[in-house]
Amino acid sequence: MSEKILIIGAGGQIGSELTYKLRAIHGDANVIASDLNYNNLELVNSGTFEIIDAMDYASIKICCEKHNIDTIYLMAALLSATGEKYPMKAWDLNMQSLFHVLNLAKAKAIKKVFWPSSIAVFGPTTPTENTPQYTVMEPTTVYGITKQVGERWCEYYHQKYDVDVRSLRYPGIISWKTLPGGGTTDYAVEIYHEALKNKNYECFLTENTALPMMYMDDAINATVNIMAAASDKIKIRSSYNLSGISFTPKEIAESIKKEIPEFEISYKPDFRQQIADSWPSSINDTEAREQWDWKHQFDLDAITKDMLTNLSDKS
Repeated sequence: MSEKILIIGAGGQIGSELTYKLRAIHGDANVIASDLNYNNLELVNSGTFEIIDAMDYASIKICCEKHNIDTIYLMAALLSATGEKYPMKAWDLNMQSLFHVLNLAKAKAIKKVFWPSSIAVFGPTTPTENTPQYTVMEPTTVYGITKQVGERWCEYYHQKYDVDVRSLRYPGIISWKTLPGGGTTDYAVEIYHEALKNKNYECFLTENTALPMMYMDDAINATVNIMAAASDKIKIRSSYNLSGISFTPKEIAESIKKEIPEFEISYKPDFRQQIADSWPSSINDTEAREQWDWKHQFDLDAITKDMLTNLSDKS
């Protein structure tokens, strides 16, 4: 009997692609997409879709009962840059939605939960190179604070109530299918759009700001794989470090120049620079690789070629 899945926040950058992947694995009828509105029409028309406010416990519970949901992927969140503009809104959404889903699992209304964390849990006191799984976490953004607190609650619910919750600390995610959603690593998506459209890009980070990044295909595969792993393989119930590659704006520009020689980049750092400076430049994800066999596939040049090819075909 196939798993019945609900994705909350399915209209977002990761949520939409996760929905298509899970439907390919489990079948369209077994994966329910949900969001606040019908803005993502392609997603809405691709299968069963429900309007759900992630902050409304009753609507989540009713949807779970209606569709006999076993597993929830909670992808709704206010991201780092947007969260700094609306701090209380970010706190309320990011925390209340998590409690709603954890409490459903505690009550045995569902069996399994995926909740994404982020490299935003780290801060300026965290070791920046090869950041270990267990280290100092003093986040300086509201988004990072909510993710750090969320990690502690996930571990607590697992230890106290045996909730099967699994989590990944996503790095910056690069995708050609959906536009960025208000994150500090958004430049690494915007730059490809501008390279094709205008042959130049003004970056909001300095040229040597190295950040951990990952291609969407790798992020989706990691998410699917951690949820498919046997429960006894998941040793960490707060959130796993997850790493693909790290690069700077200068390095991504050089990669693009190999495909578009006339491309030019300039730099005008804004408030997002301070956020980026508080995050690691590279991540150690040994635990994920050893415990449930995580491995990434895409390096920077492979990402660039795939991004430019798909964005060209899309335009």
